Amino acid sequence: MEARNHTEISEFLLLGLSEDPELQPFLFGVLLSMYLVTILGNLLIILAIISDSHLHSPMYFFLSNLSSIDISFTSTIIPKMLMNIQTQSKAISYIGCFIQVYFFMIFAGMDGFLLTVMAYDRYVAICHPLHYLVIMNPRLCGFLVLLCWFIIFWVSLAHILLMRQLSFCVHTEIPHFFCELTQILKVACSDTLINDIFLYVTTALLGVFPFTGILFSYSKIVSSLMRMSSIEGKYKAFSTCGSHLSVVSLYYGTSLGVYLSSAVTHSTHYNSVASVMYTIVTPMLNPFIYSLRNKDVKGALGRLFSQGAPCL
Repeated sequence: MEARNHTEISEFLLLGLSEDPELQPFLFGVLLSMYLVTILGNLLIILAIISDSHLHSPMYFFLSNLSSIDISFTSTIIPKMLMNIQTQSKAISYIGCFIQVYFFMIFAGMDGFLLTVMAYDRYVAICHPLHYLVIMNPRLCGFLVLLCWFIIFWVSLAHILLMRQLSFCVHTEIPHFFCELTQILKVACSDTLINDIFLYVTTALLGVFPFTGILFSYSKIVSSLMRMSSIEGKYKAFSTCGSHLSVVSLYYGTSLGVYLSSAVTHSTHYNSVASVMYTIVTPMLNPFIYSLRNKDVKGALGRLFSQGAPCL
């Protein structure tokens, strides 16, 4: 296959989850249903937080940001998948692929950053309850979110600028259902050494450091809880962390599953299925976790529905 300069490439071909034509209507229905549930669930969380004054606190400020990110995250991937299935096309434009990579990295990175910030919020609330509102003031909360955006914006942009230097072959096939950075680097026709090094460094920094921050926060929380004499006090304090721990476990568990599946097996099918878990399933489940395990959110949703009922 003849290699051409990357500026001549007009499109890539996404192989998707399955090439079986009989499965396409089923995949379309499942993906559309999951997408709508994700959008509706996260929108309800955001509306409940905005409309209920009881939820105007740092923890729910971060949760509303997380829900917004999850909506954007899935919207980066699923609409294009649905369009390709509906039109029976595998094509994605060169520019469109790079845009998808860029926003996927931004929203995936923001997910990890926000979970770390939320862990710090729980640490301050449990270990320094008397100073919680002083420490987690609106200015600091806004600064932490903006800092996360600033870091991930420049890291993602650097990846895209490095990718622009690569060459690709005509009719390049990407064995995935969306344009993922690692898959793009695998199908490049030119040397990707610099891209690989930068990818490993940023993955280590933006993956290990946030996870270490979460572990540190919860080690302090557990240490503080162990010093409490009241069992009821321990349960009440730790119950505020239940939803966050569940989401963290789901996020990092599925991400680790994708990494292990790609390391153990070279089957693109298994890698794609594993990727579905953290790109589609996790954002869909997050609203259920926070609404079912959090009494405040559950109560706010109940009041939201009761306010909307008379209008129906």
